[in-house]
Amino acid sequence: MITSIATDMDGTLLNGQMKVSEANCAAIKKAQELGIEVIVATGRSYTEARFALNGTGIECPIIAVNGAEIRSAAGEVIQFTALEDNLAYDLYQQLKDVGVYFEVYTNHGTYTDNAKKAVELLVDIILSAHPETKIEDIHARAKNRVDQGLVKQVESYEEIIHDTSQHIYKFFVFSSNKQQLQQAADRLKNVKGIAVSSSGNENLEITNDQAQKGIALEKFLSAKGLSMKDALAVGDNYNDLSMLERVGYSYAMGNADDNIKNACRFVTAENNQSGVAKAIEDALERSMVK
Repeated sequence: MITSIATDMDGTLLNGQMKVSEANCAAIKKAQELGIEVIVATGRSYTEARFALNGTGIECPIIAVNGAEIRSAAGEVIQFTALEDNLAYDLYQQLKDVGVYFEVYTNHGTYTDNAKKAVELLVDIILSAHPETKIEDIHARAKNRVDQGLVKQVESYEEIIHDTSQHIYKFFVFSSNKQQLQQAADRLKNVKGIAVSSSGNENLEITNDQAQKGIALEKFLSAKGLSMKDALAVGDNYNDLSMLERVGYSYAMGNADDNIKNACRFVTAENNQSGVAKAIEDALERSMVK
């Protein structure tokens, strides 16, 4: 019997227009009416996740920044897991030495020191999930990320790194230069206390090793007396693996990489075909929910 559902956002819950389809909305609300706990688990900040859900009527807890922050349906912080200050500074220096572009996610928001690169980063994520979409359309939607203030421009990350009121949740690394991205990845291989994943072809996501979707989901469900074996999770990329590998009912999106599909029990439709709704419907048809 399924008692909870966790869904990723980009490439999963969201379609090529970065919207939640009517079918996905209806399926989520039906699950909630049946008493199933629905959670959004995303690499996005809470603010960016909520922005994407605006107008859908979906109210649910959100596991944000790959598990670095857990918020209630009302938006209250239940738990956060940041990088240690010294470790965050060391990572900052190493990424700076490589010369790769990165953004800094904190409890006060998401920061960039290069607005143009901030747009390119989101274009990469969207294009990875939707290679058929026109680049002009993707670029316009990605530009909204900066225009809407979802990512804040700073002159230097030094002011963020040394601000004791800010907890560093994640470094989001982007480069279209494969060699440079690999150089950054190689620098991180022997660093203890971090988790490195990705949500696109040209990015790396660095968090505390305890800030992973699967770990955060298990903590959240355990606090509610719910079991991971009765949980359904849907995802499409490598930053979803930690939860897909832990739940009883794992669904890979049809647009997911083969490695993700192989790690899951089931494969659903693509995100442009309301794959999340079909995964939920499939679960109901299998009589997983009484």
